[in-house]
Amino acid sequence: QVQLVESGGGLVQAGGSLRLSCAASGRTFSSYAMGWFRQAPGKEREFVSAISANAGSTYYADSVKGRFTISRDNARNTAYLQMNSLKPEDTAVYYCAAYPRGTYYEGRNYAYWGQGTQVTVSS
Repeated sequence: QVQLVESGGGLVQAGGSLRLSCAASGRTFSSYAMGWFRQAPGKEREFVSAISANAGSTYYADSVKGRFTISRDNARNTAYLQMNSLKPEDTAVYYCAAYPRGTYYEGRNYAYWGQGTQVTVSS
């Protein structure tokens, strides 16, 4: 089992920055990949970013490439999503997910999910 707790969401103006954190407990953190997804009101959940277990590989949705940076600190059992140049269309509930079995960009492949943190970007 893996427990995930997100934090760092909030209200920010367009062009601003936020850093989301996802604290994990349970299985050895350095043994599994992590992902971030988001869901806006009335829309389906979408892939945002993912990072391999050893942080050697990172993946981004085209919509956030160049603005968001995923990272992880295996000593602290925590994954991060640094979000810069935020846009109103980034407004969503952001979820971290762990232990994918399959492609990183498909949410159905992840075994564990956090409760989500709200990010609101005002124009």
